[in-house]
Amino acid sequence: MTGLQPLLAVTPGEPAGIGPEIVLRFRLEYPDFRILAVADPDLLRQTAKAMAFDLKIREWRPGMITDTGELACLPVGLQAPAVPGRLNPQNAEYVLDTLRQAVMVVREGRADALVTGPVHKGVINESGIPFSGHTEFLAEMAGVPQVVMMLAAPGLRVTLVTTHLPLRAVADAITRKKLEDVVRITERALRDRFGIRQPRLQILGLNPHAGEGGHLGREEGDIIIPVLERLRAEGMLLDGPVPADTAFNPGRLAACDAVVAMYHDQGLPVLKHMGFGRAVNITLGLPFIRTSVDHGTALDIAGKGCADTGSLREAALAATNMATLESAGNG
Repeated sequence: MTGLQPLLAVTPGEPAGIGPEIVLRFRLEYPDFRILAVADPDLLRQTAKAMAFDLKIREWRPGMITDTGELACLPVGLQAPAVPGRLNPQNAEYVLDTLRQAVMVVREGRADALVTGPVHKGVINESGIPFSGHTEFLAEMAGVPQVVMMLAAPGLRVTLVTTHLPLRAVADAITRKKLEDVVRITERALRDRFGIRQPRLQILGLNPHAGEGGHLGREEGDIIIPVLERLRAEGMLLDGPVPADTAFNPGRLAACDAVVAMYHDQGLPVLKHMGFGRAVNITLGLPFIRTSVDHGTALDIAGKGCADTGSLREAALAATNMATLESAGNG
């Protein structure tokens, strides 16, 4: 990376959703960010025309510097025309191709970080391609056995031990190894990606009242406490297991750098309440930086010209900050 701002490879995601609009609008509203759209250039041109955006789409080449009013694009072709608000399974492979191309550009060092727009898991699976989400897809692409989903908003970072599982499957999925891996990846990322010298983590219990000494569940005593004791012996600063109903008060949050939640809806409702529209999804444990918006495809407003770029701005800012820190560490 040079003295320029980091270059962010941005995938708009589902072509029928608000992704193409927010990428174009973001380029106009925040020209100081350097972004490379990995998408179908004709889709971007059609969207710009429909939205009356004065923005020229230019095919990207390494080292390109775009002028105001221009957006660099790494071309990836749609399989079928995209209509705002109307999902088409024929374009599922296109969505995945944009991710593959963007990852390749980042891993080759031609871009500094990956920022992803919203995808629609249902239509990808409907096309016959098994797909459980960005996080799992990117982990498989990178060949890493374990990644961690973090959502971050002003004043709060939350990582998850389990992600997209039915609630009845959560307890069985929490093992000592799984919990240890998540805590280690979270702690290391706070050091390496966020520049925190001695990260302080708050680890939630699984059960009400963190198990009430075994009366409301045994996972705390059998799994969580032994893992935390072992990691504390290595010098990690870990608080827990903490009951989830008291973990998010201001005093506790001020005393930690991240909260490790046992399952998706244990930690994320609080985070989205605190920072909806300003939250960022960050994948920890990948060999490259990846951030994402915290919202979905918003098919109901696609093509109507009212999509908000707030979450994309936060995702781009987080990626830029992490890439800048990484560059300084390697310099």
